[in-house]
Amino acid sequence: MHQNAAQAEARIARFVVERLEPAVHSLSRPLTAGAWTGPHTPVPFAEAAVQSYEPFQAGRRWGAPWGTTWFRFSGAFPADGAGSWPDGWQPEALVDLGFTPALSGFQAEGLAYAADGTVLKGISPLNRHLPLTVRPGEPVTFYVEAAANPDIANGFSFAPTLLGDPATAGREPLYSFGGAWLVLREVEVWELLQDFRALASLMLALPPGLSRRAGILRALGQAVDRLDPEDIAGTAAAGQAELAAALAAPAHPSAHRIHAVGHSHIDSAWLWPVRETVRKVARTFANVLDLMDQDPGFVFAASAAQHYAWLKQHYPALFGRVKEKVAGGQFVPVGGMWVESDTNLPGGEALARQFIEGKQFFLEEFGVEPLEVWLPDSFGYSAALPQIALAAGSRWFLTQKLSWNDTNRFPHHTFAWEGIDGSRIFTHLPPVDSYSSDLSGTDLARAEQRYAEHGAANSSLVPFGWGDGGGGPTREMLAAARRTRNLEGSPTVRLSSPHAFFSQAEAEYPDPPVWSGELYLEFHRGTYTSQAGTKLGNRRCEHLLREAELWGATAAVRGTAPYPYRALQDAWRTVLLQQFHDILPGSSIAWVHREAERNYQRLAAELNQSIETSLRSLLGRGGGSALANAGPYAQDGVPALGTAPAAAGGAGPASGDGAGVTATGEGWILSNRWLQVAVDGHGLLSSIVHRATGRELIPAGQRANVLQLFRDTPNQWDAWNLDAHYDASPTELRSAGAVDVGAGPPARASLRISRSFGASQVVQTVGLAADGPVLEIETTVDWHERQKLLKLAFPLDIHAERAASEIQFGHIFRPTHTNTSWDAARFETAGQRWVHVGEPGFGVAIVNDTVYGHDIRRIGGPAAGGGAPFTRVRQSLLRAALYPDPGADQGTHTFRTWLVAGADIPGAVRAGYRLNLPLHRIDGVAGGSLEPLFTVDNPAVVIEAVKLAQDRSGDVVVRLYEAHGGRAAAQVTAGFDYAQVQATDLLERPVEEGWLEAPAARTAVVRLRPFQLATLRFRRA
Repeated sequence: MHQNAAQAEARIARFVVERLEPAVHSLSRPLTAGAWTGPHTPVPFAEAAVQSYEPFQAGRRWGAPWGTTWFRFSGAFPADGAGSWPDGWQPEALVDLGFTPALSGFQAEGLAYAADGTVLKGISPLNRHLPLTVRPGEPVTFYVEAAANPDIANGFSFAPTLLGDPATAGREPLYSFGGAWLVLREVEVWELLQDFRALASLMLALPPGLSRRAGILRALGQAVDRLDPEDIAGTAAAGQAELAAALAAPAHPSAHRIHAVGHSHIDSAWLWPVRETVRKVARTFANVLDLMDQDPGFVFAASAAQHYAWLKQHYPALFGRVKEKVAGGQFVPVGGMWVESDTNLPGGEALARQFIEGKQFFLEEFGVEPLEVWLPDSFGYSAALPQIALAAGSRWFLTQKLSWNDTNRFPHHTFAWEGIDGSRIFTHLPPVDSYSSDLSGTDLARAEQRYAEHGAANSSLVPFGWGDGGGGPTREMLAAARRTRNLEGSPTVRLSSPHAFFSQAEAEYPDPPVWSGELYLEFHRGTYTSQAGTKLGNRRCEHLLREAELWGATAAVRGTAPYPYRALQDAWRTVLLQQFHDILPGSSIAWVHREAERNYQRLAAELNQSIETSLRSLLGRGGGSALANAGPYAQDGVPALGTAPAAAGGAGPASGDGAGVTATGEGWILSNRWLQVAVDGHGLLSSIVHRATGRELIPAGQRANVLQLFRDTPNQWDAWNLDAHYDASPTELRSAGAVDVGAGPPARASLRISRSFGASQVVQTVGLAADGPVLEIETTVDWHERQKLLKLAFPLDIHAERAASEIQFGHIFRPTHTNTSWDAARFETAGQRWVHVGEPGFGVAIVNDTVYGHDIRRIGGPAAGGGAPFTRVRQSLLRAALYPDPGADQGTHTFRTWLVAGADIPGAVRAGYRLNLPLHRIDGVAGGSLEPLFTVDNPAVVIEAVKLAQDRSGDVVVRLYEAHGGRAAAQVTAGFDYAQVQATDLLERPVEEGWLEAPAARTAVVRLRPFQLATLRFRRA
């Protein structure tokens, strides 16, 4: 019986492929093709349309990598005396640019235009048709802008390729033109094909032996028997009749309820450059608009305000059509962010700005505010995100990526996610385990079978439509949705919107389980380190933007210079775009990262100029010098958010007893009032003594400041993944080529250490300044390794059960042990400016200026055959993946690391800001002292941003947060007069909060819970 069923299924499958699918189109006539090869930079239709087009035949090669070829197609259907098409026939064109069997969005694509320049629809491997509105005998002319995008994915073989950079991609054509035809679609045959596909897909998803499966098989077999292979169109009605009963059988009342949401995940850059994403958005949105015109019940959700902004700039007519569909409720902006950003690596203010810029755009352009955070594909989610999302006015959160975990299966699909401050956001993880479903029976069955909340709730969301490279839903997917709306053996499927789903799910499940802390992705751990140049640019620009806004706001309030609204917004939007989850994480082609790094260099120059302009306007021109401190803490005699005169020839006021370096028989001793550091003959740290406590920081027999090199060959997803086996074969770079006493100011003691390994070289400077228990290490690597990982290791004689890592607007604790599979899977973690390990009464902070990846573990112990256990902190400095960028990270990189001995978490917070926001020296000014725009009397309350309001009213906005993890009250004193101070959300709208008091002129009192984020708006008089 099983064999007979298998044979019947094979018979049906062959009939569909060989008879039914070819019968969908009739009266095929080839179109005449002409082609014009455009320049490297895409041109608009108006320019392309007037070019000279040469005849182009099927089989001819076209398309150098990343090139654009414009095709002009012309022809006509045969004339018909009736002048119209018979019922059931629809005219359309089919275009084959030379597609190969691959998903849409990963190879050649095209955008079709009418002869008058109207955008019609996208053309891709799985969506080749173009609807036409011509009568018999009427001429047809249309254009296709064809993009010769290389298939970098290549089946995700992860093979290195030179195609990701125009400089190395070559000029050989990639594609062979397949042809274009005028055809008539037999609608009844097409509908019959959708019946077959829906039922066959459902059948194969059902368990063998189930009566419903057998019944579907019987109905399909009977339909095949009734269909005449030589006259499918003439017998289609008979075939449909055989399937009618199977399609009419209703779903069980307890069937899982699916909200099918049209969607297309479009990566803002990845295996293609930003330039190409602009065109992918146009192709996808044009496809969606075409479907909406055909099906008023179809709803499509699209995130990323940046994508809409590109459409408005480059395709204004298409944007106008989108705007109409948004007003009608069919086209739904979601997410409320500028792009679908990474959430581990951006700083706190940057994550806030993702929502501020995104929601402001949607409100201004469409009058709508998305309430759901939509991040299906980002690589893990910061525990700060719930509070940030809620502060932006969002209510719900959606992700899919946790289904990619390599160790543990996430236990929930609908739950409340709790952040570090206690905020909770209603969250859904679609059990379909895809953000690009085709609504097949396989996908629908998976959604129902894996749903974790059975018995408590019964609804899930399925995003459907081709994604990653765009494309979106197809008419075949909509047909599948209609057939599974109420079908026995299948979940019920409702075409829906995110808002409709979340509203129902929240009502259905009012008390969901709670997941507290980060949503750590047990995969893609290498993205904390890949493409160090991109990460450095992001870190620098985030902090430069803070400075530029602070001094710009100060100058505007003091009346010395206008606030550069537009320039700052443009800079922020570039930074936000480049925090997309395949750019900042380092998982894109070479073109993307080279462009990102050029953008960061340009922004750094512009922001530094803005800072100089604002400060000079405030301090006046003269013969003096000043130091400006944009950080939230005073340093070197300069007040927080203020300035002070610069000491002649130096960086600022100094105190302390100085620092010195002494040669010994075994190496050198660096010492100051706080620390004594022993450095051996190879530049490794053999001892760090904290003078005040007498604590030795380096465990017996260990060395710190050790560079460790690892083989880095993950099983898949090279630039993304760091697999646990990397740690199996470390090489410690213990030999030094030279160790010399460093040259520097008298108050500083340092050593310069040179090392060579493989094809690379490292120069380190290890030094102590006169002030503070801070060992400063600068590591410059001329990196030319391949498939290697470089870490900087610090074994510390501290018994730390957990480690703190800075995240946005606070910090998170993670275990240093591996008691559970969840602990073991978290072998590489992301942090911002610092990590901290401690025991009662003593701790150490490791601070950085550009590193994000760390691993922190308990090591050793007598049971392991070693000495006393200790805690090891390692920074991940560099990788060298070959895919998708074979030249990733090659070149020179500099990393600054501070080891702060005896630090508690408040000390780590202070050091993180100080290293990343150094004093800004400005010469040729008249005055040196500048009263800060704001002061705060409690160091636990940190000012993160000072800016003028988004609405350009001139009001001053201050963002602050509780940084130490406890409750805190603070007076926030303004250095200017104001009429009113209000608590606001991130979009600077007033909110009713009990944490704000305003007892006196110029002073507001805030009372914050642990890690609370707060925004104050000072309305100007």
